[in-house]
Amino acid sequence: MSVQERKERERARRERLIVATARELAEQQGWDAVTTRRLAERIEYSQPVLYSHFRGKREIIGAVALQGAAEMATAVRAATSAADGPRARVTALARAYLDYAESNPAVYDAMFQLDGGLAFANEDTPEPLKDAFAALLESLGEVAGDGVHPALFTEVFWAALHGLATLTRAGRLPPEDAERRVELLVDRLAML
Repeated sequence: MSVQERKERERARRERLIVATARELAEQQGWDAVTTRRLAERIEYSQPVLYSHFRGKREIIGAVALQGAAEMATAVRAATSAADGPRARVTALARAYLDYAESNPAVYDAMFQLDGGLAFANEDTPEPLKDAFAALLESLGEVAGDGVHPALFTEVFWAALHGLATLTRAGRLPPEDAERRVELLVDRLAML
């Protein structure tokens, strides 16, 4: 292994450590607790080393968001691949999405609430975000209905899921009706 390859491996390892530490700190204490100074202390590197990887907190949030998008796509695909038939797939998709949002609130915030400097819904959209949308579209596109553009239907369904995730987490919706909300979403919006 050349010196250059070893340096690149070390750099990639440090970058993963920064992202993992930021994510852990955000999940434990919220994103306000994630500062470059705190991250530098936790990873035992200087702030200049941290800045050699990310220009600031915004880019770190973006890196966490991309990681979360990839994880969510994997979770949705795993859930839908085990389901039999359109109704079961859409129900599994909704549950997987809401479970991911509930289990990873800081990552979910990085993906959809905070400014991570990421472009959505255009040609500059990073591949993990496109793939997360594609994971939704794969199951929702088949139930969009006649004359309804599959991507548009997916956006509306996704917006409903995001609303449920956000309102539930904020304590605005009673938790005991969570399953009934999923059923209603599948029955009425997806008309399955």
